[in-house]
Amino acid sequence: EAKGEDMNKITNDQKKEWEIEIPAENKDNAADNTDDVVMPFEYAEDEHYYVEDLGVIAKKPFYSFVKRTFDIFASAFGLLICALPMLIIAIAIKCSSKGPVFYSQERLGLKGKRFMLVKFRTMVADAEKAGAQWSQGDNDSRITKVGSILRKTRLDELPQLWACLKGDLSLVGPRPEREVFYNKFEEHVHGFSQRLKVKPGITGLAQVSGGYDLRPEEKIVYDIEYIKNRSIW
Repeated sequence: EAKGEDMNKITNDQKKEWEIEIPAENKDNAADNTDDVVMPFEYAEDEHYYVEDLGVIAKKPFYSFVKRTFDIFASAFGLLICALPMLIIAIAIKCSSKGPVFYSQERLGLKGKRFMLVKFRTMVADAEKAGAQWSQGDNDSRITKVGSILRKTRLDELPQLWACLKGDLSLVGPRPEREVFYNKFEEHVHGFSQRLKVKPGITGLAQVSGGYDLRPEEKIVYDIEYIKNRSIW
C-alpha cells in the first residue's frame, strides 16, 4: 500500500464500488454522527492510503456451507460450556461498577447490513458521552477494573458467540466496525469498506497476526489478505 504523491489515482467507479450500501429501511435510524467522532490518531490532510480493489468476490457455496456449519456447532458448544463462566463474569461486572452487564453497539456486517454487537461491559456506563470514541487500548481511563481483566483475556467477547449462532458474525473474519468509523476511515484509507464484502468475525487475521492496536491502514492489509485467500477451493 502506498500513500501521498506516490499513490495511483482512484476512479469514480472504484469509489462507487467501495461505498457502504445501507439498506434503505435503516437509513433513518443511523445513531452515529461523524462530526462527534473522537479518534486516538490523526491523519495529515494529504495522507491517503489506497486499498487493492478486489472487485466482485467469487461465490464459494461449499466453503460457505462448511464455514456456516462449523460456526453453528462451535458457537453453540461454546455457549454451553461458557454458561457458568459468563454468569460469574456478569455478577462481577454488576457488583463492581454501576451500569448494565452487557454493552450493545450497532455495527455493520456483510454488505453493510446493520446488527447489534453485544459484549460484556468493560467501561464506565457513560463512556461515550462526548461522542463515538475509538478505544485507546489498555491506557483508556474509561475501562473499569473488572473490564481491564476481561479485555486482557478477551472474555468480554464471549457474548458474541450468540451473534455467531444467529449468523450475524462468523468465528473468523474482519472485525466489524461502526458505520461512523467506516465513514471516517474512508476519508484517508480509500477502500477500507471492502471488508464488508465478507461476513465479519469474532476474531480475524488482523487480530491474530497483527494485534488489536493496528491502525486502519494496517488492519485492512490483513483483512484483504484474508478475503483473497479464503479456503475451501
